[in-house]
Amino acid sequence: MSHHEEPPGDSPSDRHRRERPGPESQDLAELGPEGMYEAAERLCRTAAGDGPRGASVAWTVGRIAETLADTRSRDCVTFAVDLVSRLLPEGAMSPGEGDRLLRSVAAKLVKAQHLRDIEPLFGELPDGVLGPAVELRACLLGELALVGSGTGRRSLEAYAEKLRELGHPLARLPRTRLDIEHRFTVRVRGLGSIKTAKQLRSRFPEAPSTDGGAVAGRGAGDPRNDGRANAVTRPFRAGGWAREPEARFFTLPSPLSPDDFGISFLKELPLRCLEGEGSRRGSALACATTPDDVLNELFSASYVGGVIGQGQGGAYARLYAWESLCGLMGLPTGVPLLEAVRHAADHRWLRFMAFTEWFHHDTSDVAFAVLDPTRTRVAVLAATDTDVDRDVLE
Repeated sequence: MSHHEEPPGDSPSDRHRRERPGPESQDLAELGPEGMYEAAERLCRTAAGDGPRGASVAWTVGRIAETLADTRSRDCVTFAVDLVSRLLPEGAMSPGEGDRLLRSVAAKLVKAQHLRDIEPLFGELPDGVLGPAVELRACLLGELALVGSGTGRRSLEAYAEKLRELGHPLARLPRTRLDIEHRFTVRVRGLGSIKTAKQLRSRFPEAPSTDGGAVAGRGAGDPRNDGRANAVTRPFRAGGWAREPEARFFTLPSPLSPDDFGISFLKELPLRCLEGEGSRRGSALACATTPDDVLNELFSASYVGGVIGQGQGGAYARLYAWESLCGLMGLPTGVPLLEAVRHAADHRWLRFMAFTEWFHHDTSDVAFAVLDPTRTRVAVLAATDTDVDRDVLE
């Protein structure tokens, strides 16, 4: 099974985290929620500072918080939130690990707990966006939006509005799931990661290969835009995919015929992911796709996480996916998402596949190209993931 078909919180990195031994974790499973909280509270007093001891203690406290968040009761909500937002000392975890823990606890709370037990967490409005307490609540609002819960609740709406005033990045997201996001977190048997040309052709209409496309590709300009590239590739970098993704942007001297927007055009572009195309068994191909397919792949990349990373939770996976999609279309930062949906319908989208050394063809490969409404600008995104190097190192 592709790691893109695994449930959230069960990426390869999460499995390795569970396997990591820690002396403080012994017998914790035998304690009830209150006993686990008290044990974690004692450990928090020793977690400050660097070194193996501090890291081991922080990891154990994090696991306790996640377990409590996943155990349905009002007390468990209080205990889990208190551990990660107040008791765990600052600096006990690396910034990345601390972010992962907050996002994981938020996701587990929304999945396991009653809304009535989560709602009291929003009784006091924040005066800034810094700190784990505010960040956890921002993630909770983001997770609730994905499951269609919490709208119309006065305290939650007031907190969300305050986050918008303060400029929290998650506050950009709508409080309800948009129609284009209908595939987020949905698993359908037989519709997993696409690994073969046969699978691609069976699910999407193939775009024709034309001589006109090849001619147009050879005449494309290649302006660099590192900021835009960073936004486009962020889902894969945040999720920890094994290879640095490729994002490139091209300009054309005259409008490209929609019929020429296919694999013959793409093969003439100076893309690393297509270098050596034709030297391996199999031929590159491109198929027409839709914005919701692209958005879902962008969401899944950081929601589940890659083989050398971890899932980022639904709230941030949603944010990164939209930043990436808007970057592909060249839209300004902060554009309202419903406006982005309207723009997406005016673009042409391709999903392509190539049999080159760049793609690993074993865990996950994703490649998209988008043609803007003027038909003079093209963006390309390619990403590949593998656990081969990880297996060798281990």
